[in-house]
Amino acid sequence: MGNGANRRTLVYDKDMARAAVVAASHDAPAGKTSILRRMYPQASFLSLDLPANAEAALTAPEQLLEQYPEPVIIDEIQYAPSLLRHLKYRIDRNRSPGRYFLTGSQVFQLMQGVSESLAGRCAVLSLNTLSRAELLDAGLPIEETSYIFQGGYPELHVGAEAVLWYPAYVATYLERDVRNILRVVELRDFNRFIRACALRTSQVLNYSDIARDVGIAPNTARKWLSLLQTSAVVALIEPYWGNRTKRLIKAPKLVFLDTGLAAFLSGFRSEEALFASSLTRAFWESHVFGQIVRQGSSGGDASAVHYWRTANGAEVDLVIEQAGGMALAVECKCVIRDRAPINFFTALQNGLDYSSVV
Repeated sequence: MGNGANRRTLVYDKDMARAAVVAASHDAPAGKTSILRRMYPQASFLSLDLPANAEAALTAPEQLLEQYPEPVIIDEIQYAPSLLRHLKYRIDRNRSPGRYFLTGSQVFQLMQGVSESLAGRCAVLSLNTLSRAELLDAGLPIEETSYIFQGGYPELHVGAEAVLWYPAYVATYLERDVRNILRVVELRDFNRFIRACALRTSQVLNYSDIARDVGIAPNTARKWLSLLQTSAVVALIEPYWGNRTKRLIKAPKLVFLDTGLAAFLSGFRSEEALFASSLTRAFWESHVFGQIVRQGSSGGDASAVHYWRTANGAEVDLVIEQAGGMALAVECKCVIRDRAPINFFTALQNGLDYSSVV
């Protein structure tokens, strides 16, 4: 296991060491099962993706669980949510950590089951797609620009073609989660919405602006964006409040966590087209943010990463909070020969307390 995988493992292992049940979720194949099996090779493995096991979980759950010595990795728990009640009974009798590891590819069903049956007993981890460092560690060399265009979904790096994989993933996501969870009648509106969000990656969020372009109400935009956040498709970068005396921009930035998905939704069908567009810098900034979160520079916590901007235009792309009230200031530049803009240095000189500049 290389350094990239080690960093991700260490971030998750902190929660795994404390909880009797750990649930890892993502709406698409993101390496959930592979990471758990690599971290705990001695664990039993129960796949509910197999119809026979899913049926046994419904009809004879205790007998099924008895067949698998602890610790147990239970894969695709959403296919047998009633099994969670039986895990609750077992956990209440023995709260030892690291007994059960659950994975789920349908975030909303998993979270509903956890909240109903395992509240206070389960650590929930939202797994991001692979970082570039993890791909390099796995012997899958990829240029930085190619990674930004292609993204970090594992299947795309073991033979799947992006031109076929992304349309299938988006269609599944729309049909399964949107129709079933939000009861969206007109899926074309949601399709336009996620594409409008992708075109705004690394931009300050304006619900009214997105709603107007899509033709929906601002409250609907808020509800739909909340779904994208829960699914670990997007994150909101909150402004940094290190100095409250300045006139700061207070709205969060919207960022897609996987730049490959954002590129597909934005209509780019080649790496060259993406990097010849006006969105190059926004995608680069989204990429930097995503790698920081994945590799543990923020402790795996997206909420520890902020941005800083004043109403006068002074700006720092990313600010990582550090101990002692200091911050790491990050300027995201795609072209090596470019210098950091004047407003970046203005921000450092006028109100942002920082310990280091990247």
